[in-house]
Amino acid sequence: MDKQSVQLQELLGKNNWNIWNRLTECIDQSYDVDKIWDKGFGDWIYEYKYRRGGKTLCTLYAKSGVANILITFGKSERDKFEMQRASFSESIQSLFDATESLHDGKWLLIPIDERLSFDDIMKMLKIKRRPNRK
Repeated sequence: MDKQSVQLQELLGKNNWNIWNRLTECIDQSYDVDKIWDKGFGDWIYEYKYRRGGKTLCTLYAKSGVANILITFGKSERDKFEMQRASFSESIQSLFDATESLHDGKWLLIPIDERLSFDDIMKMLKIKRRPNRK
């Protein structure tokens, strides 16, 4: 394990670290995108961004004991979500409804913890971009 992974595991704790790893493995299996580590903003210590062609697929954030994934939906993506709404868990539907729509989209900040539905996350990412790996 590299130094950054060790630091992230210590920061998140074993359970959240394992969930973070499972999530990144799911994304890596479906998408061939650039992966960019950066210093987080505000209280966040780390930022891990998935990008391709100048567009962000999603961003993962980490701080002490906590991790989140940020998925931003523009207007057309919000419409696609609404068409598929019933296929998402109630918790994702509630989060979607509770998240304010801004001029540049709806910024869905989803906790990475034991309640995380990998199926929901992957369906949301497919709304943003079709997977380009088999």
